[in-house]
Amino acid sequence: MLQLTAGNVNDTTQFPQLMTAIAVARPGRGRPRTRPDYVLADKGYSSRANRELLRRRGIAHTIPEPADQKANRARRGSRGGRPVGFDKTRYRRRNTVERGFCQLKHWRGLATRYDRNARNYLGALHLAALLTWLP
Repeated sequence: MLQLTAGNVNDTTQFPQLMTAIAVARPGRGRPRTRPDYVLADKGYSSRANRELLRRRGIAHTIPEPADQKANRARRGSRGGRPVGFDKTRYRRRNTVERGFCQLKHWRGLATRYDRNARNYLGALHLAALLTWLP
């Protein structure tokens, strides 16, 4: 799933739209699943609203908590709630996603975003992904 936004749009604001657009293909026949098994996200997606959305949909997740959120929770004491669960070994697998982004950034036109038109940029992104991951 690819969602293209302007450069000044915060990632966490796009999370609900991204989660509703997910379609996980089933092997064989049948409509795609709209609920992934697990979500791994970076600190940019750590918010109460995003965690609540995942909890409501029954999706397990690993999202690290930023230091400022930890400090705010600790400052509030028992009213701050429990610490969020975090699986370090599972989060290490996010490295593959970051390496994929790094491979795409080797394309200078994508890294510096020379294309002003979003349609052209998205086309270049698809072309770079195809040429990068085709054997």
